[in-house]
Amino acid sequence: IAVLVIACNRPSVKRCVDLLFRNRPSTTYYPIIVSQDCGDQKTAEVLNGYGDRIKYLQFNPSPAGGLSGYHKIARHYKWALDQVFNVLNYETVIIVEDDLDVAADFFSYFQATRHLMEKDKSIWCVSAWNDNGRKELTMSPGTERLYRSDFFPGLGWMLTKNLWQEIGPKWPPAYWDDWMREPARRQNRVCIRPEISRTRTFGRIGVSQGQFFDKYLKHININTGKVDFMSKDLSYLEKENYNSEFLETVNSSPVITFSQLLAETGPKDDIVRIKYKTEGSFVRIARRLGLMTDFKAGIPRTAYKGIVSFTYKNKWVHLVPSSAR
Repeated sequence: IAVLVIACNRPSVKRCVDLLFRNRPSTTYYPIIVSQDCGDQKTAEVLNGYGDRIKYLQFNPSPAGGLSGYHKIARHYKWALDQVFNVLNYETVIIVEDDLDVAADFFSYFQATRHLMEKDKSIWCVSAWNDNGRKELTMSPGTERLYRSDFFPGLGWMLTKNLWQEIGPKWPPAYWDDWMREPARRQNRVCIRPEISRTRTFGRIGVSQGQFFDKYLKHININTGKVDFMSKDLSYLEKENYNSEFLETVNSSPVITFSQLLAETGPKDDIVRIKYKTEGSFVRIARRLGLMTDFKAGIPRTAYKGIVSFTYKNKWVHLVPSSAR
């Protein structure tokens, strides 16, 4: 499994790469490739300093005036993934942006879920990121709980050569992550994501102007324990098992109101659900709890079949569309 670091003009990419080296269990099984756009000299000096410990790629596109940052990012992703899959001939790659920290069990997580992708073709990606991974909305560090999600999270994610052969030729000129979330792309496939993120972003300054960073991203909790995912049975994440076990757990849990959750009244069960009727009612609840409120292609972040799961005061809470059983 190759690790592709997407770099531009942050000399602090050193923090990202050094953590990958520190947590990497094998130099041969996880080669590190860094692809740099922008031509920033200070960043290039940092990357050249690694010598042959990394494969250093430099993207030098022909000048094109007027391109936004989002257009440049999409163009760089396309070129870098073409290099990794079509030139270097890797079968699987984990993409890491240059402003990400990785957890101690980052590689264990991806190695174990790679086997899951091979077995279950309804899984098209694995992400290390939980969009709602604030400390107060997740279980204690070290948890091994993973989810299926209809929402593409990014921020440390794995894809295969087969998927790239499908989507690479159609790659968009900008906003590639929202493009990935479109129904025509996703085709009812899912990503695996963790309860507690295995990545954390430290890059406030970027093309998004820090808009999400201050409100959400800087509060995301990264796992501090170390789970040996290779020793875990992850078959519960396969489509048939998950659809019976997870959905049964959710649908058999007592329904409570949002007010009961806040006041800690009502059923004392450890697993509860709250129903929402519309996108607006979801947003109102999410805003009060500190969950991310936006929908992309009609799907709230982290959701599976419209269900957004999180932990609140030691309860496992599921926000469920009222159309669900």
